[in-house]
Amino acid sequence: MLSEIRHNLQPFHAKLVAVSKTKTKFEILELYRQGHRDFGENRVQELLDKKPELPEDIRWHFVGHLQTNKVKNLSDFIYLIHSVDNLRLLSEINKQGEKMGRKIQVLIQIKIAHEITKYGVEPEQIDLFFNDPIWHELPFVDVNGVMGMASFVRDENQIRQEFRKLKSIHDYLKDKYFHNIDTFREISMGMSGDYHIALEEGSTMVRIGTLLFGPRINPEL
Repeated sequence: MLSEIRHNLQPFHAKLVAVSKTKTKFEILELYRQGHRDFGENRVQELLDKKPELPEDIRWHFVGHLQTNKVKNLSDFIYLIHSVDNLRLLSEINKQGEKMGRKIQVLIQIKIAHEITKYGVEPEQIDLFFNDPIWHELPFVDVNGVMGMASFVRDENQIRQEFRKLKSIHDYLKDKYFHNIDTFREISMGMSGDYHIALEEGSTMVRIGTLLFGPRINPEL
């Protein structure tokens, strides 16, 4: 399945993050041996438990909701945080990046789904969020783009419209706030059930778990 997904991503020049939450180190190593290096986790403690037992050259992505008090646990090694959804979290990431002497790469999570359980900056609050004075005080944060999750529905047209909205928000932000910043180029959207649509709508990075590893034992995790 890994080779098939890679083949599907190739025409779009998109990256694959293998979402390995709830999966064992042996399952992760199976993909690693096939040359894959980008893995995503959604719980800090689970990631901390797995990391010491796996190769050092894995690029770890954090794709779940991140609590401010957990940032310090990730700050010395995390490759990319996909889920920054508030200014307080952004400030803490900068603080911990300064302590580690490294810039931490992040994506801003935008709420494009209609479900109240989804996190993210509300599209109507975009300018308020990006005009906050805090943006002048973040030398240890590197904003690489945006992330979003579509509604969990069967209506492909709705999913497509939500992904299209995220792409338009990315383009708006690039033009207005990140015009001269080359690293602002990622659109992390698309999972196992909808990544084909996401690619067609401009995704540069998909987060796939079930197709690679099989269904999770506990679907609530």
